[in-house]
Amino acid sequence: MRTCIDYLISQAHLDVVRVRNEVEFLTGSLEELRLEGKISNDAFLDSGAITGALEMIANHIDLGVPQKEVGELLRAQLGRAKSIEEKHPGLDVAIEALRR
Repeated sequence: MRTCIDYLISQAHLDVVRVRNEVEFLTGSLEELRLEGKISNDAFLDSGAITGALEMIANHIDLGVPQKEVGELLRAQLGRAKSIEEKHPGLDVAIEALRR
């Protein structure tokens, strides 16, 4: 998750499609990892906070919220993602291993 947020923060301009693509990737990856038993149900549920927040950020972009504010929202989620990674070590690596 942290890597997804880092990627979004690094973009010069964010659009709804790019953010929603990351949300889809995260959602699908988390579901796959949970079904395969590679992450716990707690990790899956904790991660839902990030996917929900990213979807909310996509909605903000769709409503025309300035990019500066979108960047601030993303940086806030980065801290949250780091906390989840500390609680569930290896989560980010497991997610990114599914990126095609």
